[in-house]
Amino acid sequence: MSLFGKLFGGKSQPDTAPHHSTKPELYGNDYRIFPEPMKAESGYRIAAKIEKDFGGETRAHRMIRADTMSDIDDARRESLRKAQIFIDQMGDAIFADPRM
Repeated sequence: MSLFGKLFGGKSQPDTAPHHSTKPELYGNDYRIFPEPMKAESGYRIAAKIEKDFGGETRAHRMIRADTMSDIDDARRESLRKAQIFIDQMGDAIFADPRM
């Protein structure tokens, strides 16, 4: 797809990478990481869903990086690693309301 097509809402390729793992990777005592690489033109984009429970409410954050990898399994491993680094750097601020 051309650059202008992407900017102005042109149709993109369907995302055929499997989403939600059946079992999340646990990180620390509280975080659940679902590696969910996204299909991209040059392979698979690094992406993951990070969840944590706060007082009975589950909050989620979708992490998407610019990095791509050609192999889906490598992309899953790298998505997990990048999510762990993101959690270490940001902690619970990942889930802060951006309107505040």
